[in-house]
Amino acid sequence: MSHSRLRLRLLTLISILFIITTTTTDLVAASLRCRPDQTETLKRFKNEFSFSSSCSDDADFFRGVTCDNVTGAVTVLKLPGGCLRGTLRPNSSLFELSHLRYLNLSFNNFASSSLTSAFGQLKNLEILLLSSNGFIGQVPSSIRNHTKLTQLQLSHNKLTGDLTSLVQNLTKLSALDLSYNQFSGTIPSSLFTLPFLSYLDLSENHLTGSLEIPNFSSSKLQILMLSFLHLSHQIDLRIFSPLKSLSYLHLSGNSLTPTSVDSDIDFTKTLRILLLSGCNISDFPRFLKSLQNLEYLDLSDNRIKGNVPDWLWSLPRLTSLNLYNNSFTGFEGSLDRVLANSSVQVLDMAYNCFRGSFPDPPLFIINLSAWNNSFTGDIPLSTCNRTFLDVLDLSYNNFTGSIPPCIGNFNIVNLRKNKLEGNIPDEFYSGASTQTLDLGYNRLTGKLPRSLLNCTQLKFVSLDHNRINDTFPLWLKALPSLKVLTLRSNRFHGPISPPDDQGPLAFPKLQILEISHNRFTGSLPVNYFANWSATSLKTDDEERLYMGDYTSDRFGYEETLDLQYKGLYMEQGKVLTFYSAIDFSGNKLEGEIPESIGLLKALIALNLSNNSFTGHIPMSFGNVTELESLDLSGNKISGEIPQELGRLSYLAYIDVSNNRLTGQIPQGTQIIGQPKSSFEGNLGLCGLPLEETCFREKIPSTQEQEEEEEEEAILKWKAVAIGYGPGVLFGLAIAHVVALYKPEWFIKNYGQDRLRGIRCL
Repeated sequence: MSHSRLRLRLLTLISILFIITTTTTDLVAASLRCRPDQTETLKRFKNEFSFSSSCSDDADFFRGVTCDNVTGAVTVLKLPGGCLRGTLRPNSSLFELSHLRYLNLSFNNFASSSLTSAFGQLKNLEILLLSSNGFIGQVPSSIRNHTKLTQLQLSHNKLTGDLTSLVQNLTKLSALDLSYNQFSGTIPSSLFTLPFLSYLDLSENHLTGSLEIPNFSSSKLQILMLSFLHLSHQIDLRIFSPLKSLSYLHLSGNSLTPTSVDSDIDFTKTLRILLLSGCNISDFPRFLKSLQNLEYLDLSDNRIKGNVPDWLWSLPRLTSLNLYNNSFTGFEGSLDRVLANSSVQVLDMAYNCFRGSFPDPPLFIINLSAWNNSFTGDIPLSTCNRTFLDVLDLSYNNFTGSIPPCIGNFNIVNLRKNKLEGNIPDEFYSGASTQTLDLGYNRLTGKLPRSLLNCTQLKFVSLDHNRINDTFPLWLKALPSLKVLTLRSNRFHGPISPPDDQGPLAFPKLQILEISHNRFTGSLPVNYFANWSATSLKTDDEERLYMGDYTSDRFGYEETLDLQYKGLYMEQGKVLTFYSAIDFSGNKLEGEIPESIGLLKALIALNLSNNSFTGHIPMSFGNVTELESLDLSGNKISGEIPQELGRLSYLAYIDVSNNRLTGQIPQGTQIIGQPKSSFEGNLGLCGLPLEETCFREKIPSTQEQEEEEEEEAILKWKAVAIGYGPGVLFGLAIAHVVALYKPEWFIKNYGQDRLRGIRCL
């Protein structure tokens, strides 16, 4: 599966949903008046399950019920969406509703129930939708007796068995979705002779054998999804020629015969959408040249080398193209017009080996993603003439020169890790729609453009690792939606407190503030962390949505963020809305750590290391119950470590080394499991994980005490001298553990660049 930050979406998939979920007008009666016996049966069925809080009353339940206007019998029952929880038993009251014609129980939780044969009692069913319910085992043979079925959806369960017997007698099917199950055996060729079948999805199953489509197929198939199967034979694309109505073909994750890929086959001319991601393709498919109706093409995650052929850009209806993760090196034809006249609107050519100058983008481009290549030279000024462009991602390349002056025209701007120079253009016009601005790891100078205040939708700002020389941008708190601000490793200077040095910082929605390795000075007032509403509110797991993502009808986009977490610099994809982190390390901040830190209920990572903080560690840290990573090392903090830290159950990483701490280390499980290096450099600390004990069994003699004190002094001096060595080794050792602990995190692109270099040789 593709891991590109650009996620393409298809408008035409609306038609798929339409096929699956809609009913004919004659199926849904207007009246909701049901016979008393039918109402009683429904109530008994409802009482067989527990209900979620969002749909616990009768009104929610009966909203999905429709009864025949004449007989009063229940004909339609729609209860999707996670309301039902429990076991669907063979004696359920559901199966007494023998007049049912439409049944939708998708997205419920039936606790690993079997798909009972009692469904066979519902002989009038025309539409049966049972996806994402947790059903296990084989599909009962009684299903094939539903000869009236036009739509059958069993996707995203754990169903097993052979498909041949399942589809027998279901001759009226127009839509069949069995995807994401554990069906085995061969794909029955009889599926392609069903006269009304227009939608078929068998993706993500354990199907084997070869795929055969009869030449005399009378099927009206329009949408065919066969991705990620386990076929024992390569798929020959020529077998799809009999499907004259085919408009959507999904074969990703299968192996194709090279002869059919690299030939001028007589392929279906009606094809509009073709997905061939991860098909082990090494040469650009020649048969595509004849697909004049093609609108969407996905060739991502293959092994295609060389140049992109110039005829591809001449396909008259091609609007979405995904070339992500191949080994392309360039383009055929003249750079000034190879793409410019194309109809492509969404283009992902990231993670390839493209080099040289970047071509002028297509005239109607909306989303342009070319990150992690080797493009050089200036970013084309023609991007400023692309009035429909929303997303511009040219990060992780070797672009030089200045930033185009029109970056305020785009919703997403990602130029991270290039060699761009000069000032950030101060041309963000009033009402600019910019949501993401990532210019990190360049050679930018000057000050932050004050016109950023015009970007009222701005959520994500990353300017780390540049040469920007400015004061802390307190003025950005006027932006109502700003959630991430990263200024690490620049030349920012001065205080980070409000001018009166009395009030809190109080950005309205700020959740991640990363300002490490600058020249910030001064102290923090006691209420500095008060009124940080976004980091003070702990959200439920169900509310953990992604932030900073830009979405449209055709694509989505995800940012990444470098963050020092648990002693390592990581790059995080998908910054979560519940996530909160603060990094002030590597500055010249002084004074006490404000007690108001305890108000940040959602704080997960805090790094105040390598400053000049004094005073005690605030006891209010005990209130930061979500804290996972805490680094206070390299300061002048004194006193004891609050025992409250030992009760933070999520605290997986702590470093308080090289301070002036005394007393016993809290003996909580998370604390004593840390390496000694996390506490060394504090001559007054004792207790695990240090070897210094806090209690003695006997009072030594004067001579023994003098010898022991001399030996301890030598050992402590050695501990100070080698304190950093184990820390480095530990940091390397836990790298893999961190990656497992946060699976959505991955080592930043040093590793990616290495892999790209190997692949592009």
